[in-house]
Amino acid sequence: MAPLSDSATTVAELRRRILAFVHERDWEQFHSPKNLSMALAAESGELMEHFLWSGPEQSHAVAREPAKRARIADELADIVIYALEFANITGLDVAASIEAKMAANALKYPVEKARGRADKYTEL
Repeated sequence: MAPLSDSATTVAELRRRILAFVHERDWEQFHSPKNLSMALAAESGELMEHFLWSGPEQSHAVAREPAKRARIADELADIVIYALEFANITGLDVAASIEAKMAANALKYPVEKARGRADKYTEL
């Protein structure tokens, strides 16, 4: 099997692979929306741990260090796997959800007000 890459792999393919992996292990019984959302939070915390006490510039350097980069990639993979399994279990369409959220964000953060600013939309 060819290695996966962002440029050649669809979200649907990732979802199918995750679904098959979970099904082979009979893990659906554990994958409630509650448990998956908690797993996502836990894995996000593990990703953040790699950058704890780093400044913004230093965090870029941390992400480039080969040994740490592999561990960071593992945490990112865990997050995406749980997010896609959450979509599988709840029947949410990831692409449609992203499209709707981006449209809402475009209204909240119009380019002419938000460009180059990190303020919340209520502060623009």
